[in-house]
Amino acid sequence: MQEHYVWVTTRRLQPGTLEDFERAWRPEPAPQGLHRAYAYWSEDGQEITGVSFWASREACDAWRASEAEGRRRAAMAPYVAEEREGFYRGRELGLPGSGGG
Repeated sequence: MQEHYVWVTTRRLQPGTLEDFERAWRPEPAPQGLHRAYAYWSEDGQEITGVSFWASREACDAWRASEAEGRRRAAMAPYVAEEREGFYRGRELGLPGSGGG
């Protein structure tokens, strides 16, 4: 099974700031070693969870230490009330009857 390297960040936003946060959230330039990224919003628009898939822990760490990521985090800061984050390793689960795992 293929192992994945995943960075997950959940942020509680200041009320009414989702659109502004979304504009600040997109990384420029695209990070090296980033395979895919997803964002999931709560129905009330006050919590957002980002899930990004990386080539390695080192690729993720290099991006997180970069000047571009520092600028992106500074741009998001006015809209963020609380933030939790973590790095994980894992794999896709094969579901019964799906033909996987």
